[in-house]
Amino acid sequence: MNGETELGKLLKNLKPERQPGEYVFCVVNTLKHAAELNPISTFQEAEGVTVVLPKRLADENILFYSVVCAWITLTVHSSLEAVGLTAAVSSALAGANISCNVVAAFHHDHIFIPVKDAEQAMEILLSLSKG
Repeated sequence: MNGETELGKLLKNLKPERQPGEYVFCVVNTLKHAAELNPISTFQEAEGVTVVLPKRLADENILFYSVVCAWITLTVHSSLEAVGLTAAVSSALAGANISCNVVAAFHHDHIFIPVKDAEQAMEILLSLSKG
């Protein structure tokens, strides 16, 4: 099933959903180490492997992180070819001085926001879907 590409429909159907827990971005040296942590997401960069995982796991494994995030899933099925969704979401959040890290997966986009801003971010994302 192909995802939606029309920005208006994507915004109307965002249906943001906050996932329970607190999450962090950390760096490990190898994909093997990353896999052992069972992260939510990984991305290999020249400097190391970025992992997104529950804060509890980072603390248990004594991994460095700089910000604790809430995880919000945009439950609309967006196409990887959709244009403007990330820009619309990040611009709306930036207007409220909220930083966000967007992870695009096959079916949905996932937004990681500082925990202190999660409630306000949810309100902003819900307002985007109301036009």
